[in-house]
Parts: sequence; structure tokens; C-alpha cells
Amino acid sequence: MSEEIPFSLDFFADFVYKVKMNKKTLHKISYGLYIVSSKKGEKFNGQIANTVFQVCSEPAVIAVCINKENLTHEFIKESNIYTISILSKDTPMKFIGLFGFRSGRELDKFKEVNYRVGVTGAPIVLDNSIGFIETEVMSSADVKTHTVFFGKMVDADILNDEEPMTYAYYHTVKKGKAPKTAPTYIKEESQEEVKKMGKYRCIVCGYIYDPEKGDPDSQIKPGTSFDELPDDWVCPVCGADKSQFEKE
Repeated sequence: MSEEIPFSLDFFADFVYKVKMNKKTLHKISYGLYIVSSKKGEKFNGQIANTVFQVCSEPAVIAVCINKENLTHEFIKESNIYTISILSKDTPMKFIGLFGFRSGRELDKFKEVNYRVGVTGAPIVLDNSIGFIETEVMSSADVKTHTVFFGKMVDADILNDEEPMTYAYYHTVKKGKAPKTAPTYIKEESQEEVKKMGKYRCIVCGYIYDPEKGDPDSQIKPGTSFDELPDDWVCPVCGADKSQFEKE
């Protein structure tokens, strides 16, 4: 059984209200992009996570930070195990959207995904993964909206030599967004400039369709207006259809 570690953020919360901060500075902290998976009975679930880090080496302990509202959090609390699949730099945005912006309460994320069951009985995602780690929960810390789980590594392997995706690359090159349940989520500020350009925002994940750029991954050429998009076009990040977009 895991042990809850008392953790108080009251001091830090008081400090935050007294100081004007640029929260975008947090984007400069180095992160990766991973799929954290677990099980509950015979059911599997997984989600995108960026807060994954090694705590110590003997034994090897790997920590993850998971939002309490997420189904994966419920699964980890139930089974006390989780796996970490390390995503490659070339992971498609739609794949990230499946695990990052869709809920396992609504669909089976593993239905059309290549995976294998590890020694812990939890799923290891193989698609777009360069390596994996399996853990058993040793303890956990309550951090308000999230829980930090500390897992002892029980198995791990490298799947290929591709380069891992960093969170910075996801933001700056892939133009990816963070869901509201992510520990690194930052509310967008004024979008007046965006509104003048007639862009459209996905209300599910925050992706912005820019007519000047189009959607190259879906063969949508630059200069294509939102109204000109095919009826079956979907958000390249989360898979939402056109009805889930609103004009900026």
C-alpha cells in the first residue's frame, strides 16, 4: 500500500498572491512528453503527462504528477502501479490528442493502439514510444489539485534510438497546448491580435486554426479559410469536429 506524505502549499500560495509573476517563465523548465498508463481490474487507461522525473537511483524511483480529476489517477490509486512510455520527437499530434485531450470515460484509448502488458499487468504503449518504465507505487504526496506518485522501477527498456520529444518542442514547433488538468496549464491571455486575423479556436483543447498556415499534416494548404475546410476535417490535436470551433 502507498503512504501519503503530508505536503503543505499554504506558504507558497500566500507568496504567490503578493508577487506579480510571469507564469510563462515556467515554460522554460525542461520537461518531456510521456504516456502514463495504469489499470483497474481488467480495464486499462493512459494519459499524456509531462511531469515525470527520477527521484533517486538506489532503488530507482520515478515520480509522476497526475490530476485528481483524471481517470488515470483513479486507476493508479486503485492498483498502485503505473507505466511510463517515453514519446519520440516525431509523435503525431493526433496521437498526442488521443491520450491528452480525450477521456477514458468516453472511449477505450487502447482499442487501436499497439501495446503490450508489462510485468505489473499494466499496459505499455508501443506506438511512437522510444522506451518504457514500469513502477510500483511506494508513496504519494497530495499537492492540492494533483497527486505526486513515487514509483519504484521494476522494469524498463529502450525500444529504439529515436530522439525524445521535449515539452518545449511540443509547444514551439508542434504548437501544442496543455489541457486544463495539466500541472503546467497556463490560462491564455488577451487574444485581440488573433481575433483580427480571423482564426478559429478549438473549444476542447485550445488549438487555433490559422488560415495563413493551414493544416499541412491534413493536406490543408495555407490560405484555406475555416469555411473552406472539408466537412470531415477534425482538430489535429484532439480530433474534435468543426462544430467544436469558435471564431477568435
